[in-house]
Amino acid sequence: VHLIPVNPVREDGLNPKSRKRIMPDLLTEPPAIDPVYEAQVYCNIPSIAERSMEGHAPHYFKLVSVQVLIRHGDRYPLYAIPKTKRPDIDCMLVPSRKPSHPQLEAFIKHMSKGSAAQMDGSLSSLPHFPSHSLCEMGELTQTGIVQHLRNGQLLREIYINKHKLLPGDWTAKQLYLETTGKSRTLQSALALLYTFLPDFDWKKINMRHQWSTIFCSGSCDCPMRNHYLEEEQRRQYSLRVKNSDLEKIYVDMAKIVGIPTRQLRASNPIDSLLCYFCHNVSFPCTKAGCIGMEHFKVIKRHQLEDERERQEKKLYFLYALLATHPLLNQTVNRLQRIAEGKKEEVFVLYSAHDVTLSPVLSALGITEARFPRFAARLVFELWQDGKRPKEHFIRILYNGADVTFQTSFCKDHYKRSSKPMCPLEKFVNFVKRDMFLIFNSTSYYDACHRKAL
Repeated sequence: VHLIPVNPVREDGLNPKSRKRIMPDLLTEPPAIDPVYEAQVYCNIPSIAERSMEGHAPHYFKLVSVQVLIRHGDRYPLYAIPKTKRPDIDCMLVPSRKPSHPQLEAFIKHMSKGSAAQMDGSLSSLPHFPSHSLCEMGELTQTGIVQHLRNGQLLREIYINKHKLLPGDWTAKQLYLETTGKSRTLQSALALLYTFLPDFDWKKINMRHQWSTIFCSGSCDCPMRNHYLEEEQRRQYSLRVKNSDLEKIYVDMAKIVGIPTRQLRASNPIDSLLCYFCHNVSFPCTKAGCIGMEHFKVIKRHQLEDERERQEKKLYFLYALLATHPLLNQTVNRLQRIAEGKKEEVFVLYSAHDVTLSPVLSALGITEARFPRFAARLVFELWQDGKRPKEHFIRILYNGADVTFQTSFCKDHYKRSSKPMCPLEKFVNFVKRDMFLIFNSTSYYDACHRKAL
């Protein structure tokens, strides 16, 4: 619910008539980070129906395009804690097992008929759904499939049923689908597509393969991007070394599993522990003891502190601007073509990873956003003003929340505008020009090859 003050409110939070403070001073410190709550948000276990702000606009606006960037759903860990039994999680799809979805059984049947789809390169050899009784490393779980069946259903209700974005006889040209070459991203895309366009014709599916996790396509040569990433990794290392609580926990865990501390750290235990946590499986034990919730909390708390410091220090932001420009540039070019009247690629789906979404959020200036949870979605909506058909606006939504006016390029516009969205040209100018100002450059190539001031 948006509460709109009747009297104008100045930037300093004072009402010019009553002179009363709108926002009282906080007398207490904001609540401390709760690592268990944040981990539950990250797991994104499907439960109650999600409320979302997608598709909201004044009645005279027409929705003309939607571009969706997703993170894959819940997966088995990419790393194992040495000398412990792997978490016992079944990656077979069983509709009677929770969490489930009313269309899970139909999804499994439809996926087994998918030989007619056009899949780029190595994608054609990947399975269309997870199917191992003990999950393989990095494999999508049933939870991950259900998360994206729910995403697709929610987007269908808004964009197809309400806004008629695609006609019943939609064609392959109206979709643009792209995924990295991992089974978990391909399967996440197919799960979302299945509930978005139920029982779709496989012949209309043309899935493109993106070899780069930052979707830089043919514009990946960027030495300064790599430089800032290395600097950011040094910052991460420095923060970790300074954290004595974290070091004690690693030493203790290493004793439990009987390996050197350095080897435990290298096995990235948080990735594995999150899987136990999200699936409500007991943490591993050995003869020397058990890894417990206290170990998990300290490591997760450090991860959250690292995210907070990353926002404050600008190294990751500089990396993010250069890492995401090719993808944002492709997005802007497509939006401009559609604004000019082209009817192709009106629905776009990029299926990606946390390392894809996180820099996009940072580059756009959405600093309040949480780290991408499993099955996170970032949506770009393009709207046409029915009263002035040449005028186009965008809305940006993250996990259903409208973050348009958190972006660096539209923060100021919000103070002056009566419309609940951002002029398309502001986004275009940001991607084509303003992204490079901090590098004292005028182009992506120049910013990639020149040291920032």
